[in-house]
Formats: sequence, structure tokens, C-alpha cells
Amino acid sequence: MAEPAPGPSAGPSDPGAQAASHTRPASGRWPGWAGGWRTELGRLAEVTGLVGLVVTQPLLDVLGRSPDFFLFHRAGRREILLLVALVALVPTAAVALLGALSRLAGRTARAATHTLLVGLLLAALAVQVGRHGTPLRGVPLLVLAGVVGAAGAAAHRRWRAPGRVLRLAALGPLLFVGLFVFASPTTTVVLPRGEGGAAGMAGPGNHPPVVVLVLDELPLVSLLGPDGRIDAARFPHFAELAGGSTWYRNATGVSGWTPYALPAMLTGRYPQRAAAPHYSQYPDNLFTAFGGLYDIRAEESITRLCPPSRCEQPVAPEQGMGVLIRQAGGLLRQLTAPVDSRVDPEDSYREQTRAEAGIDAAEPVPADPKFRWDSLDDNQPARFTSFLAGLRPAPRPTLHFLHLLMPHSPWAYLPSGVRYDAPHDLPNDGDGWAELARRRHLAQLGYTDRLIGQTLRTLRSAGLYDKALLVVTADHGVSFTPGAQGRGMDAIRTAPGEVAWVPTFVKTPGQRAGRIDDRNWQHVDLLPTIADEAAIRLPGPVDGRSARQAPRAEAGKVFYDRPGEPTPISGGVPAPVAPPAFHPLVGTAVGDRPVGGSARVADLAAFGAVDPDAGRLPAAVWGDVPEEVPDGTPLAIAVNGRVGAVVPVVPRDAGGRRFAALLADDRLFHAGANRLDVYRVAPDGALLRLALS
Repeated sequence: MAEPAPGPSAGPSDPGAQAASHTRPASGRWPGWAGGWRTELGRLAEVTGLVGLVVTQPLLDVLGRSPDFFLFHRAGRREILLLVALVALVPTAAVALLGALSRLAGRTARAATHTLLVGLLLAALAVQVGRHGTPLRGVPLLVLAGVVGAAGAAAHRRWRAPGRVLRLAALGPLLFVGLFVFASPTTTVVLPRGEGGAAGMAGPGNHPPVVVLVLDELPLVSLLGPDGRIDAARFPHFAELAGGSTWYRNATGVSGWTPYALPAMLTGRYPQRAAAPHYSQYPDNLFTAFGGLYDIRAEESITRLCPPSRCEQPVAPEQGMGVLIRQAGGLLRQLTAPVDSRVDPEDSYREQTRAEAGIDAAEPVPADPKFRWDSLDDNQPARFTSFLAGLRPAPRPTLHFLHLLMPHSPWAYLPSGVRYDAPHDLPNDGDGWAELARRRHLAQLGYTDRLIGQTLRTLRSAGLYDKALLVVTADHGVSFTPGAQGRGMDAIRTAPGEVAWVPTFVKTPGQRAGRIDDRNWQHVDLLPTIADEAAIRLPGPVDGRSARQAPRAEAGKVFYDRPGEPTPISGGVPAPVAPPAFHPLVGTAVGDRPVGGSARVADLAAFGAVDPDAGRLPAAVWGDVPEEVPDGTPLAIAVNGRVGAVVPVVPRDAGGRRFAALLADDRLFHAGANRLDVYRVAPDGALLRLALS
């Protein structure tokens, strides 16, 4: 925009008038100064509008539809509003400051810089629009976005209309913030209304201690051995639990998404509407029903169904603004990338360990021998440690509740409890990748089994095991079937037995012998069953049926991928799924072998200084091999001369990887320098060592 010409001024021969010319023009205005600032304000408005479309709107839209993000990170109103303010203001301020600094180089440089910024922001907007509206990804999408940005910048420089449109768009951030605060699902968390529903009435009978442990993303079939029972060799503590409780083997969750599945379990009602898993949206639930008679000790993760007036505050510390900002930054990178994200958003919900949270031990080190238990016990999630610490006798009936994000991804634990690092974007589906994902899931499930053992041991040492009503279950499963990995509708249609059927164990007070009940259990039955066993009369109707009542006559079940849209599923107890194939080379010693190729391995240096007592090992190995190595070629991964895994070469993924393996047996490692070898397995079984870089 051209600046107006300066107005008339006094002649230089008049000193007084000359002084006045530096303070006020004869017309009483500063036309040049005012025109320049009008131009700058216009540019600021244009930048505000574009940054609002590129950053503010997509971020607040996703965060507004994800109240579980804030609930998991324990963010209150102040933290949420501060994050919104940062999202709405900081990117705009940064771009505007860059443009303003360019004015130091002159008006021409300032105008060119503004045009360049407009073009870049339009290109970034084109990436997002193109990713949703076209099949283009990667470099082709970037090229198209570059063309759009250049054309938009040229049009902005030549005509006034584009600038006027962008200035109108400057109102957008205010609108986006308003929608987030007042009209999104997160509104419930920012502006909660109500304190929960009515308390239940105490019925006749005993009111025992109630212990409820809800695990996450655990298919029943992952626990089963070939005989259809719990695989006691792999999961001894789950088998111990089944041996002293009622195992509802035909139990199914009602949704593959925790913000719908868990409220259904704790309210006894099927999901009917998309709402934040918050007490103001689900006022009648387990916690409010028991809150009149029971003390509530609840450790929730991505829900807040227990109102503050009924629950003790969590023991673990708040995670603060730092993690919110980091996670929002990661989300922005996904939203603005020219490729689809391969990361499950819920993989950011990693439980803090006890050591990270600074929590002291909840119990003495057990006497039975464990593998480096002193250090590995620090790896257990802080929420679990807090839960164990509360399992103590109390003068009043007490409800102990824990929703633990285990064995849910991100998979980071070996069965021993050792942690390992792996790329966050490893594929979970496709040749080789689906099997690796299942192996990692089973390894973490092995560690979850240890946590079950700790729970049983703590209950016995506290004198609560015989007295308590103990419930252990999971909210939903997950499919590892190739082509249908995950928990969505494709997985439900292809592999419902992996997604819907979940382990459910109920040990009533005084129960010693285990039994199996194959009634048609659906997770809306959980609340009425707990209430009946605890002699609590629920204040309102539920969809579920107590296990003390006659079983359902119908065999059909329903599953909700979306609230209010039930999908019928059929079938009974799922058949066991064959475990991942055991290659005969695993566990064998490997001597010197001739070199027959090369491979690149990430984080190779981690094998040079291993400290097993630190509770972390380089147990995930991934890398690349040359194109001449055919897909399907087996690679044997060995540590210190012993094979720990055999994996296939697969088509290179977006991260440039053609193989990845999990070394689940931490006995392969020793303190200090460890040797990693990768061998190509020939069709005749011969091994050729690959030179590693």
C-alpha cells in the first residue's frame, strides 16, 4: 500500500517553524507517520488472519475435540486458558516481529519481507488444505503448495482485494478461541458445571472394601494359551488371579476409545453422545453413587469422572505447562506436515514412572527373587505406586480405583520391567511391522503381569485380599491383524475378537476358588455388579445387568465406534491367537561368520556402554539394508554372540527403515560394552554377517 505524500510545512528560513515541522505539521496531523502505521497495522492484520488459519484454528480445533488430552495431563482452567493464549498470540507475534525488524533495512525490504511471509503462510495453509482435499503427499504436495503460495503472494502484491480479505480474517483467532472455550467438547473441562449426581443408598448387607483396576488396550486373546485358558507360563499372576476369582470369559467392552468406553463402564449406560469424560457430563457414576457411604481413592488417567468433592486429590504431581506446550508443538508439526501422521495421538499418554515423579517406594522390596528388582521397581508407573500405597485397612468402607494405561502403547517395557527406546513412528501395520507391534505389546503385557502380582501381594500383606471385592478388567482391546491394526471399525469388522473381548475378573469377599462364567457380559454390567456386591442401591436406571441377576437371554452384543451408533457384533469367547512364530535360531550361539553385505543401524553407540542396573537397555534395534537385499529376507539380530530375534526385511517405511527387532530377553546384555551383530540368513540356513555402520 502506497504511503500518502507529506503535507505542507514551514520554510527552513524560519527557525521556529523549522522546529515545529519536527513536532506537528501545519495541518495538525502526521500524515506520513500515520500512513506508515496504518500500513503496518494492515500488515499485522493480514499476518494475524493467516497465522490464525495456519496455526490457531487447526490446533484449537484438535485440542477442543480432545478433552482427554487435558485430563490426562491434569491441566486446570488456568493452564488451559494460558495454552490457548499462547497458541493464539505467540506465533502471530513472532511472525509480526520478524516483519517489523525488516523495516530497519528500509521500506522496500519491509514490503518484500511482508510479501514473502504472506506467500509462506499461504503455502503452509495450502499444505493443510491439500492434505485433506487431495491425494497428494510429500514432495508433490509441497510443490503444489509452493505454487499456491507464490501465486497468492503475487496476487497480494498486485491487487488490494486479497489484502482486504486477509484483514477480515484477522477476526478469526477471536472466533476460534471463542469456539474452543464455549462450544467445544473441552468446554466442560474449562468451564465445569455441577458437582456430580446423587449418592446411592446403603442396602442391607456388608459393605466390603472395593478395589477396581482397569487396564487399557488389552485383548483377552493376548492372555490365552492354546487351551483357551490363561497362559500361566507367560502370565503367572493373571493365572493366579483367575484361579481365585470369577472369570467372565465372554466379557466385551462397548467402545474402542477410552473416553467413551470408560464412562460406559462406570455409569452402566451405553454411549449416546460425544461428551468429555468429565463428572459434569456423566454425573451419575461409580464415584458419585458410592460417595455417600464410601471413601473414594481414585487414580484416573484420561477421565475426571470423580468430582473434587468426592475424591482425594491425586498423589502424583501436576505435569505443568511445559508438557502441554511440548505436546501442542508436536501436534502442530503433525498438522502442518505434508504427510499423514503415523503416530497414534494417544501414544503421547505415557505414564510417568515412580522415579520421574519422585515417589518413594510403596512397599518393601519383595523377598522372592526378581531380576534387578531394586532398580527396575523404580520404572513402574507413578499412578500405580500411588494406588498401591492406598491399599490399607481403613475405618470406613473404601473404594480404591485405578485406571492404568498398561499395556497400552507406547510400548516401552520388557517383561522384566526394563525400559527401552524406539522410534515413536514405527509402523504398526504391514509386512513385518504388525508382528513387531504384537511382540512389543506382549512384552509390555508381561510387565503388566508383574504389576498384577504386586497388587495381589499388597492386598494380602495388608489383610485386604479376603475381605475385598476385587475387579480387574480392561476398557478395550486392540487388533494386530495385518490390514486391520488398531481399534476402529476396520478392526471391529475384521477382528472383533481382538478389539471387543477383554479380560474381566471379579473376586467377591471370601472367594477362594476360581470359576468361569461365560454369560453375555457387556461392560455396562460393571457398575450394577459392583453395586450389588457392595450392597449399594444405585440412584438411577442403568443399561447394564448385574452378575447377580439372570444372564441375558440374547447372545448378540453391541460396539460403539461413535456414540449413539451401535454396531452389532456376534460370536462368543474368541479362540486363542497363535503366538508370534518362534524362529529356531533365537537363543542359539553364533560364532565367526564371513561378511556378506552391509547394514545401517540406528543408535549403534548405545551398545558401547550398557548399564543394566539403570533399568534401561537398547532392546529395540532398527535400521536399513541396501535395495539389493530382497524383501522377506530373514535377518538374525545377535547380542554378544547369541541370537535374540529374527525379523524379515520389508519395504522401506517413511522413516527409511527396512527392519526392526525387539530383543525381549534382557539376559542377552551385560554391563559395559556389548557387541551387536546382524546376519543375513541364506535360504540354506547359512549366516552372512553384515558390516554395520
